[in-house]
Amino acid sequence: MIKLEMRPQPSTFWTYASPVLALLITVAIGVLLFVALGKDPVKGLQVFFWEPIKSPYALSELMVKATPLLIIALGLAVCFRSNVWNIGAEGQFVMGAVAAGGVALLAEKTTGPWIIPAILLAGVLGGMVWAGLVAWLKGSFNASEILVSLMLVYVADMVLSYLVFGPWKDPNGYNFPQTKTFEAVTQIPRLMQGSRVNFGIVLALLGVLGLWLFLFRTFAGFRQEVSGLAPAAARYAGFSSRRALWVALLVSGGAAGLAGALEVAGPIGQLTPYVPAGYGFAAIIVAFVGRLHPVGVVFSALLMSMFYIGGELAQSRLGLPKSLTGVFQGLLLFNLLACDTLMSNRFKWTRPLPVVVKGAH
Repeated sequence: MIKLEMRPQPSTFWTYASPVLALLITVAIGVLLFVALGKDPVKGLQVFFWEPIKSPYALSELMVKATPLLIIALGLAVCFRSNVWNIGAEGQFVMGAVAAGGVALLAEKTTGPWIIPAILLAGVLGGMVWAGLVAWLKGSFNASEILVSLMLVYVADMVLSYLVFGPWKDPNGYNFPQTKTFEAVTQIPRLMQGSRVNFGIVLALLGVLGLWLFLFRTFAGFRQEVSGLAPAAARYAGFSSRRALWVALLVSGGAAGLAGALEVAGPIGQLTPYVPAGYGFAAIIVAFVGRLHPVGVVFSALLMSMFYIGGELAQSRLGLPKSLTGVFQGLLLFNLLACDTLMSNRFKWTRPLPVVVKGAH
């Protein structure tokens, strides 16, 4: 018989190396997948791992995709380190986009540049309100934050659909479900001419630094982790687990809402039913592949962005379905979980105990 036995001490090396191993296994399975689909595996890997980085323009598009993933994953890292399982960052992303879009629609050609901070603040508040519902239901009624946050994703999608099909629909949009294009003054400033990279990447990198300082250099960060991971010890030390719940969800929701605001006031430029791009769900994988560490999340966000761009290129150049992106994301998460399981446990071979029959001689 084979059973899993917990290791006395997990390997420090494999703690950080297992994401790399998971990626290598994902690539190997990807090769087999391309062969099974009748495609050249070299070209398949090329569109996923070389095309997104082969030129300055490709790198700029990679950063455009990585920005929302990085921002959302930073917020989720706070949640997961606090043992708060926010699975609904996608809904908070959408509500941040809705709130930011509502402010952007108020702008006119003569509106001053103050509108941009107002748009970003509205996005943050929209995400925080949506995550605050989860915190309130969890804190007041002990409702599962996993189920509540996930179900609120679909409510957020319905709110967005109602607005773009109804009161916010562009009357001059040929009956398409979308708002009017936002005024130029609402656009997030771009960092380089001829590139779509905007100021959002700066906010994301500042978030990396801020989260690192919060987690590893402040007493508040220590209290946050203890309150989530060891509630009994936290209560003994005078820490509030309810406060940790609210802080984790508000930070996570605010980050997701900020990402939504940057998306609609940046690359998209209006509200459409296609604002939900799956970034909130993909950011969960980003956070875990990055080991819930701010620096690790940067690299995993870039990797996940390569999957997004690679999926689009595989569709246009190789004739493969765009859903291949989700396949690679799922494979990466599955392989990471498998590697982590074997990092903490080992296989043990045991012989079944002999069956003793009563009365046998």
